[in-house]
Amino acid sequence: MHGFQQDYQQLRSKIMATVEIYTKAYCPYCVRAKALLEQKNVTFTEYKIDQEPQLRDVMIERSKGGFTVPQIFIDDHHVGGCDDLYALHARNKLDELLNP
Repeated sequence: MHGFQQDYQQLRSKIMATVEIYTKAYCPYCVRAKALLEQKNVTFTEYKIDQEPQLRDVMIERSKGGFTVPQIFIDDHHVGGCDDLYALHARNKLDELLNP
């Protein structure tokens, strides 16, 4: 089964977009954004900038000055924050980004 699982993950990574999210522990918007991604069964990489403060500067640079959390990226495309993610979802545009 290990081989199947590995093959499945490799195939899924080719089909699904790479999603990254910068968060802090006590951030309700971060919780909401992650909940939407989890609801859609999206695998994402979470960068906790309160636990790794050096990542805050990386986040700000990547987001062209965005300093609030969450900051969300899909395949290196800066989506923005939680409201931006939900707006994409409401306009039925989120799935297009997640499944290129």
